[in-house]
Amino acid sequence: MELTPVLRSEWLKIRTLRSLPGALLALFAATTAFSAIAGVSETSDPGFDPLFTALSGVVPGQIAAVSFGAMAVSLEFQSGALRLSLAAVPRRGRWFAAKAAVIAVPALVVGLVTALAALLVARAGLGPAADGLGTGEQVRGVVGCGVYLMLMALFAAGLAALLRSGVATLSLLIPFILVVSFVIGDATGTVADFLPDKAGQLVLRETYDGALGPWSGLAVTALWAAAALLAGAWSLRRRDA
Repeated sequence: MELTPVLRSEWLKIRTLRSLPGALLALFAATTAFSAIAGVSETSDPGFDPLFTALSGVVPGQIAAVSFGAMAVSLEFQSGALRLSLAAVPRRGRWFAAKAAVIAVPALVVGLVTALAALLVARAGLGPAADGLGTGEQVRGVVGCGVYLMLMALFAAGLAALLRSGVATLSLLIPFILVVSFVIGDATGTVADFLPDKAGQLVLRETYDGALGPWSGLAVTALWAAAALLAGAWSLRRRDA
């Protein structure tokens, strides 16, 4: 079976299940709203980073990206949907690759649009405080933000395939994002630098410390996402539908 019909059928699921476009809309709305709020915040802090402030809405907004990836996979495990999908596409690896692709593309596109909108609204609020940002830094922040959100969606998709549950996946990832990363704060030089969200968010910063830089941090997040997808593919091959 060619991959194109599989992609088309999986894209149809993404497009027609209301909760999935809704999650992407929530990603855009939450990220731009929180970035707009951050744009009018106090800028006298010596550690003020205008790029991260402008894109800081990604921190709460990424929950929607994680939800999108988790739901796109976990819905297959409800009401025997996976059995129907695999009846149409018996090669499980091919099916899962198509599923990952139709998660990645809209997450990336919406992530790029969201990052650009967040940057623009936050810059309007920051005013002169953002004048020092160069074009290269802003392009890197927008592109990196889109890639980061895509990777977090894929990370959640892989875990959902492994755990076979969207609730279990979100119960694991949301507290991790909101609590663990908040607790470790800005600590650098430790294993915390290599956590998927903390490493990937380096691409959103103008200045950074520690062993990782913007693109190497994003590469770490990519490795986490790849590991989760491989684990999900392994589980899909080994376990009954």
